[in-house]
Amino acid sequence: MEEGVPCPAPAAKLTPPVKKSQDMHDERSKLVNEYACRVLELLGMGHRLFVPRLLATSKEDLLQADFEGALKFFRVQLPKRYRAEENARRLMEQACNIKVPTKKLKKYEKEYQTMRESQLQQEDPMDRYKRENRRLQEASMRLEQENDDLAHELVTSKIALRNDLDQAEDKADVLNKELLLTKQRLVETEEEKRKQEEETAQLKEVFRKQLEKAEYEIKKTTAIIAEYKQICSQLSTRLEKQQAASKEELEVVKGKMMACKHCSDIFSKEGALKVAAISREDQGIESDDEKDSLKKQLREMELELAQTKLQLVEAKCKIQELEHQRGALMNEIQAAKNSWFSKTLNSIKTATGTQPLQPPQATQPPKEST
Repeated sequence: MEEGVPCPAPAAKLTPPVKKSQDMHDERSKLVNEYACRVLELLGMGHRLFVPRLLATSKEDLLQADFEGALKFFRVQLPKRYRAEENARRLMEQACNIKVPTKKLKKYEKEYQTMRESQLQQEDPMDRYKRENRRLQEASMRLEQENDDLAHELVTSKIALRNDLDQAEDKADVLNKELLLTKQRLVETEEEKRKQEEETAQLKEVFRKQLEKAEYEIKKTTAIIAEYKQICSQLSTRLEKQQAASKEELEVVKGKMMACKHCSDIFSKEGALKVAAISREDQGIESDDEKDSLKKQLREMELELAQTKLQLVEAKCKIQELEHQRGALMNEIQAAKNSWFSKTLNSIKTATGTQPLQPPQATQPPKEST
C-alpha cells in the first residue's frame, strides 16, 4: 500500500492564541490545516496498525464476496460503515489496543526520519527558505497581535481598576460622612437621654411627693369622715334619748294634768282639748301659769329637736362633700399617674427610638375606711 505524501512540518509553537478575536481567525485556520496535515501524516505512517484491524472486522464480508465484491466493499461499504461515530470510535480503540514491539516502533521511526531527510534533500532550498520565512512572519504577526491584545487588555484593566478605585474612594467618603453624622446623632441622643433621665427623676420625685401628699390627704379625709360619722352617731343617739326623755316628760305632764281636777276637764285622755266651753271665771291663775309653762317647755323641746335635725342634716351634707372631695382627689391622683407614665414613655420612645415598654400597673388606691 502506497504511503501518503507528508505535509510540511508544523511550526514550533502550535498552540492557538488565547485571545479569540476576529483578526486572528485566518491564523487559526492555517494552524488547524497544519494540524490536519500532521494527523493525516501520522495515519499514513500507521497504516500497518489500522489495516489489520479493518481486515479482522471485515473478515466475514470479504470471505463471502468475490474479487469485484471485495473491491466494491473497500471502495463503498467500508467508508460508509465507518462514517458512524460509534464504529469509528470502536476502530480507534481496537487499533490503540494493538501491542506493537519496540523494535518495530524504532524501525518505523528510522524509516520516517529517512523519508523526511530524502524529502528535504529533494526539496529546493529556496522554497524551504520561503516556507520558513513565511512561517516566521506568521509567528511574528501572531506575537504582535498577542502583544497588541495584551496591551489593550492592560489599558482596559487599568481603566477598570481606576474606576473601581474612584468608586471605592467615593463610597469611603460617603461612609465617613455617614459615620460623622451617626456619631453626632449618638452624642445628641445621649444628651437627650441624659436630659430625659433627669426629667424622669424629677417627675418621679414630684410624683412621689404628690402621692405622699395625696395619701396624707386621704388619711386626713378618712379620719374626718370617721369623726363626722362618730359625731352623727352620737347626735342620733342623743336625739333618740332626748325624744325618749321628751316623751317620758310629756307622759308625766299628761299624767299630772289628768290628775288635776281643773286640767282634766280641759284635756281628754288622748291629750286633745275638749270642745265644751269653759267659763273663764272657773279657771284660776294657777291653771294659766301651768299652761304657759307647759307651752314654753313644749316650744323649747320642739326648738331643740329642730336644732338637732339641722345639725344632723349639716353633718350628712359635710360627709357627702368630703366624699366628693375624696373621689375628686383620687381621680386627680389617677390622672397624674397616667399622665406621668405616658409622658415618660413618650420621651423615652422619642429619645431612644425603641418600642415603648408596657407601663407598670397603677398602684391601687387605699380602700375607704368605714
